[in-house]
Amino acid sequence: MAATSELQEQIRQLPHRPGVYKYFGDEDTIIYVGKAIDLRKRVSSYFTKQDHNKKTQQLVRNIRRIEFTIVDSESDAFLLENNLIKQHQPKYNILLKDGKTYPYLLLTNERFPRLIPTRNKRPGDGRYYGPYANVTGMNLLVELIRALYPLRTCTYNLSEANIEAGKFKVCLEYHLGNCKGPCEAHQEEETYNQYIQQIRQILNGDLRLPKQYFRDRMSQAAQDQQYELAHQFKVKLDRLDEFQSKSTIVNANLTNIDVFSIASNEKSAFISYLKVMNGSIVLTQSVEVQKKLDEPDEEILAPLVMQMREEFESESKEILTNIALPPLPLPGVTVAQPQIGDKRKLLELSLKNVLYLRKEKESMNDRSKDLNEVRIMETIKKDLRLTELPKHIECFDNSNFQGDNPVAAMVCFRNARPSKKDYRHYHIKTVIGPNDFDSMYEVVSRRYRRLVDEGASLPQLVIVDGGKGQLSMAVKALKDLNLWGQMAVIGIAKRLEEIYVPNDPLPLYIDKKSESLRLFQRMRDEVHRFGITFHRNRRDAGTLKTELTDVKGLGPVTADKLLLKFKSVKKIRELSEAELVTEVGKAKARILVSYFAQTDAPA
Repeated sequence: MAATSELQEQIRQLPHRPGVYKYFGDEDTIIYVGKAIDLRKRVSSYFTKQDHNKKTQQLVRNIRRIEFTIVDSESDAFLLENNLIKQHQPKYNILLKDGKTYPYLLLTNERFPRLIPTRNKRPGDGRYYGPYANVTGMNLLVELIRALYPLRTCTYNLSEANIEAGKFKVCLEYHLGNCKGPCEAHQEEETYNQYIQQIRQILNGDLRLPKQYFRDRMSQAAQDQQYELAHQFKVKLDRLDEFQSKSTIVNANLTNIDVFSIASNEKSAFISYLKVMNGSIVLTQSVEVQKKLDEPDEEILAPLVMQMREEFESESKEILTNIALPPLPLPGVTVAQPQIGDKRKLLELSLKNVLYLRKEKESMNDRSKDLNEVRIMETIKKDLRLTELPKHIECFDNSNFQGDNPVAAMVCFRNARPSKKDYRHYHIKTVIGPNDFDSMYEVVSRRYRRLVDEGASLPQLVIVDGGKGQLSMAVKALKDLNLWGQMAVIGIAKRLEEIYVPNDPLPLYIDKKSESLRLFQRMRDEVHRFGITFHRNRRDAGTLKTELTDVKGLGPVTADKLLLKFKSVKKIRELSEAELVTEVGKAKARILVSYFAQTDAPA
């Protein structure tokens, strides 16, 4: 799409430098933000490439002016683009919305620290772990820690002075064995801090220290013949083993790694994120992103890598992906696409998750479509009082231009969807002159005689575009073929306001909001479109010419539209100027009125 002279001048002013460009639309609002290694080449491509998709073409049509910012490198451009998209939320960009507030686990920095789930981070309260994408998983972790270690849950200020002064009394948690009563000095601070050290290891995804601690205590208790105590330690060790078995252990030699994979279809991109700490996957998150301009996968994944690392506070120095990414503004962080080894297995696990998500989403959409189509067919069955579900419907229309070159078209819908391989065109062979009734008889006869000869299945419903006359001829054709009663037939007249059924002089009126009527409307529009295309192709081949095609200022599309609706130039001549305005607008109506006045004038 060519740029306006004003935009061309703005493009000429763009430098051959890396930077960020902003497109402004109506009301001077930002509608798109992009980055480029070469600003002039990138922006020019929007107006010179011929293979843009419809969404990009729409964007280009709405561009009114361009602004740009030069930066030093591609990674700087990436960072600036990301910030501008978050700030302005442009219409045609993938919107990087701020993530929801994920929960954390807080180990307080007070004497005898507490473990508290929270969604609010306040500096100075202690060490925060997380955030956790899965609240259920976080709660299981809290449950494990509290089963292993007798942590206090009270909010008392357990300073040495307060405890020595006897300000506090033990609560029910102490009597239940869930707390050792540090508030009354029943528990040593050194032992409690050993628990906290092990809890920190667990929260960091490393179970080696706490497992070794309980293993040593179990052995020592057994040696001292304290078998009941040894059993208690064994139960806790078993809980750690059970928790670890539910975690995905990749390799203890792998430290902190972020794993991202992406898979997309025409409408959406699906991203999977695995956060690995100390050889264990401690967090998984999958998201779906709606495409705006058919963006390539690397343009979608790169900003999401930045956003998800920020949301989940990742400090890993290594990122694994299944596609090559542009340079990211992450100093000291490497991005790789492993091909073998444990890192490749990690990436394949992430990719397996994202492919499953895409498949499930597509299956869900298909199931939704199937349910929608079944509902529509059930509605048709009910509205027309059919005996079976109309899974196969065919719709006929015929027309001629001034009595010459009569043609017809048939469209087929299966399961309420167009089945274009079954569409058919017909040249009328046995009818002379403009006779819609006989033409309908011919095409219906030819269609179903062929289906019978080929042993093909017949439709459950046949629709003819027309009133009682066309319907009666379709019924006659089916009777002559001995097919009457094997399929339902209806005729549609007066813009779908009336539906005629055989042997009933009165039309059937269906609620205009009914899905039946909407499908019939769609089928009639489709058979008209199909017929117009047929006429146009014949005319372009030099085989079809009408009086209207000679009218200067009236195009073939308008001529086809009028002739298909009114069937002949004679009927078009009889329309008033107001009626012509309704059909083709004021300018073309004046052209036709003037033309008819000249041709009707006496010689």
